[in-house]
Amino acid sequence: MNKQFSLAYLTVLGCPPDEMIEIAARAGYDFVSLRPIYMGLPGEPNYSLSDNPDLMKKTKKALSDTGVKLLDIELARIYDGLDPKRYLPAMESAAELGGRHVLSSIWTDDRNFAIESFAELCDLAKPLGLTVELEFVPIASVSTLAGVLDVLHTVKRDNAGVMLDMHHFHRSQDKVEDLDAVPREWFRFLHLCDAPAEIPTSKEEMTHILREARLYVGEGGIDVASIVNRIPEIPCSIELPNTQRSKELGYAEFARQCLVTAKEYFAKHPREEQDTLDKKKLVEV
Repeated sequence: MNKQFSLAYLTVLGCPPDEMIEIAARAGYDFVSLRPIYMGLPGEPNYSLSDNPDLMKKTKKALSDTGVKLLDIELARIYDGLDPKRYLPAMESAAELGGRHVLSSIWTDDRNFAIESFAELCDLAKPLGLTVELEFVPIASVSTLAGVLDVLHTVKRDNAGVMLDMHHFHRSQDKVEDLDAVPREWFRFLHLCDAPAEIPTSKEEMTHILREARLYVGEGGIDVASIVNRIPEIPCSIELPNTQRSKELGYAEFARQCLVTAKEYFAKHPREEQDTLDKKKLVEV
């Protein structure tokens, strides 16, 4: 099965949805991963589709004209004081555009509130035909695979799953063997990127790399293949923010390079080869 790729919003940070879709189509992506949930960050454009009918119309037309599909929307953060219904308009827009998933992460230390809010988010998404993928982030409250699994096992929602980001998985120092205990159906898409092997000791440096300086797949020190090939074949959303390169190359060429380098990497690290190595290790043990 050929890998499918999505162009994630942070890779072309600030790019309008319709333009992003056209860039993805020209570069050869199968999907886009949009951010119609306005987060109010400094300098962040508001691409809320539910609040902007003209932008919704342009986005729908771009998807129809190009054949690119909407993979997921972001970011349904769980934070103190959140009313999950805040995300309903964005999820309705995603469903109207044929989207499949909603990306979420947890930024509150109140476990009970996090569980209740995430469960409600899943319940709101289900009638729309959407699944909700929980991502662990090294600078967030839920920062490890174990933390995500705790939430998923507690909420017991059949449209909930886990979303692995290569940068975050490496920084959390989780082990690929831990992925074997995760129900296969909980994997629906992943975030693809690379980063230096050395894990920053400061939150500031961690945040800088996470948001502005990730690397092409195969360029850094993360053993991406060992992670990706350990789980089922699912779409890879390339989330690779690199401020310097995107400015130098422009959105279109940077997005193209992200895809080209990812495909080259996986051509050198096929799934069959990884499966053989895993079986050999088992025999040796």
